Amino acid sequence: MALLAPPPAAPGDPPFTARDFDRIAAFAYREFGLSLQESKKDLVYSRLVRRLRALRLSGFQPYCDLLEGPEGRAEHDAVVSALTTNVTHFFREPHHFDLLAALAVKPRLQALRAGERLRIWSAGCSAGMEPYSIAMTLLDALPEAAQLNIRILATDVDPAILARAREARFTDEEVRPIPARMKPWALVPAGEGRHGIAPKPARMVRFAGLNLMQDWPVRGPFDAIFCRNVAIYFDKPTQARLWQRFAGLLAPGGLLFIGHSERLGGPAEAAFASVGITAYRKTGTSAGRKETA
Repeated sequence: MALLAPPPAAPGDPPFTARDFDRIAAFAYREFGLSLQESKKDLVYSRLVRRLRALRLSGFQPYCDLLEGPEGRAEHDAVVSALTTNVTHFFREPHHFDLLAALAVKPRLQALRAGERLRIWSAGCSAGMEPYSIAMTLLDALPEAAQLNIRILATDVDPAILARAREARFTDEEVRPIPARMKPWALVPAGEGRHGIAPKPARMVRFAGLNLMQDWPVRGPFDAIFCRNVAIYFDKPTQARLWQRFAGLLAPGGLLFIGHSERLGGPAEAAFASVGITAYRKTGTSAGRKETA
């Protein structure tokens, strides 16, 4: 997830006062954890003025009133879609997937084949490249993974990007990073020159809408959590709370993968040991988990 660069505003668009920006920034922080600095004012204006046009509102004051009122819930999704974009690709930061296979799968092959559970969460999954990459990694290490007690939860706050993830139709350029050895069994033709995800990796992934700033209707423990290039847009206190919540849902020995520009901090830092670049393992001994999630 990244903040978009602003295009020029159209002539005749309504003004955007400091008060308007402050209200939008407070809303974005309260609802989504987005930290919008004053330097982002032009970006916020250029993105949200389109919503004013779509809703035929005369200015930002009535738009802010809508967002803050009980009738504005449906507009919240449009705001997060307008203010963020989803920059991702298959096997981004490939060392993370190598570590996942090496630390969470290969040492447990016998136990997983015997029915031991494996649960992975892709938090901020964007258009689905990350969770599908996770599924491919698991199948590469354990070909029968789709038939075992192995599941991947993929969540995002943006309903539009989740719809694209579920559709799973990707261009030649988008699937280029997938390792050549995986493509024959991981991809299927999807028409119009697009590629779909084959049934085995696809059925390992369950998509759901989730706002990381709100309650999490998810059950652990998880063996690995991926939350990459999401927390960089939160302030430090919000990041610290996020890492702490992830630590509480990870099994002992569970893995946390974060973005290349992100840093683990706050009280949760003491709960993890580094196992690679922006990769951490929750301290404690790993043992078989029989719970369901």
